[in-house]
Amino acid sequence: MTGARTTVALPQGFSANVLGIVLAGGEGKRLWPLTADRAKPAVPFGGNYRLIDFVLSNLVNAGLHRICVLTQYKSHSLDRHISTTWRLSSVLGQYITTVPAQQRLGRRWYTGSADAIFQSLNLVYDEHPDYIAVFGADHVYRMDPSQMLAQHVASGAGVTVAGIRVPRAEAKAFGVINSDADGHISEFLEKPSEPPGTPDDPDVTFASMGNYIFTTEALLDALRADAEDDDSDHDMGGDIIPRMVSQGDANVYDFADNVVPGATDRDAGYWRDVGTLDAYYEAHTDLVSVHPIFNLYNERWPIRTASAPLPPAKFVEGGIAQDSIVGAGTIISGAIVRRSVISPNVRIEAGAEVSDSVVLPGTRVGRGAVVRGAILDKNVMVPDGALVGVDLSLDRARYTVSQGGVVVIGKGATAL
Repeated sequence: MTGARTTVALPQGFSANVLGIVLAGGEGKRLWPLTADRAKPAVPFGGNYRLIDFVLSNLVNAGLHRICVLTQYKSHSLDRHISTTWRLSSVLGQYITTVPAQQRLGRRWYTGSADAIFQSLNLVYDEHPDYIAVFGADHVYRMDPSQMLAQHVASGAGVTVAGIRVPRAEAKAFGVINSDADGHISEFLEKPSEPPGTPDDPDVTFASMGNYIFTTEALLDALRADAEDDDSDHDMGGDIIPRMVSQGDANVYDFADNVVPGATDRDAGYWRDVGTLDAYYEAHTDLVSVHPIFNLYNERWPIRTASAPLPPAKFVEGGIAQDSIVGAGTIISGAIVRRSVISPNVRIEAGAEVSDSVVLPGTRVGRGAVVRGAILDKNVMVPDGALVGVDLSLDRARYTVSQGGVVVIGKGATAL
């Protein structure tokens, strides 16, 4: 149904015509080797999911059903995941589609996130949305974007930036927001040495979540002006938002005000940037704790994905898993698994020990092997008797070892 419009229900009977744009072209260098063969948003997470499933779930759960995913870097696995998983109703004009760099404005790739949207404006012209939700693709969180949209519409601002409260001492690593009590942004600062406090709490700072809602004409004006600026890096957070802040046309949305159905006091407001190996590992460590901060089991706001037709996990010959997540199709045979996330279709053989680790689909751990404090990418082979994470000095000569001491073996590799 060409031209069909998706509307999002808002308070007082208001509805808005919205196009979602997800920025999924990130290279993810800090997650290497997990990104050696895939884009960062396609990195598996939590046993069943890929990182992009979180933002798409949030948008779809909130009623945004026209979504364009802009891709660029090693996008095959991401394209395949979206095309086979995220199928909406074409009869109702709903879609999620990947859009590669098309070189519509010359023979060049995207030079930044703003340039990615500028080169893809045909998507906007085709749909004629009143508002455009531009969201990042690689964070772990739950959010109802319709509440942010409602505030944006009521404010009349050109852009609303989602901000999360972080301690001022930690804010130096983020793009941060200085705003007044009414939410108007006066400054947008990239990793400042002296982050500003929020209007109601001098000890915390609004950090940008990389999620924005624009009034369409305001975004088009900003993108056109940015494209003509030879000194610009053509980045959404680094150039477009500061440009609109300087025009007095930007507001902040406090993520703490977002109420997700089914959320508990413990996991409300959870948001993690898992852009480093240690952050990725630590987020998994939380999932297998007795009372995890992020609750995968919230049925009222599900994280959606597609699962392969695999049988249930099986434990045989005394195989056990303690304080762990174990995916479908996995067989633990006479082995011990502790405090680990084991993805679907993994085999762990007799006498093996896997502890404090993240094991991605298709991996095999041989008899008597030991894996500790490690991330094993898809289809890794750990031979019988091999030791991973036992001697870090030896591991550093063979594998990638993070600053925090996590041993990482890349996709399809065989441990030594």
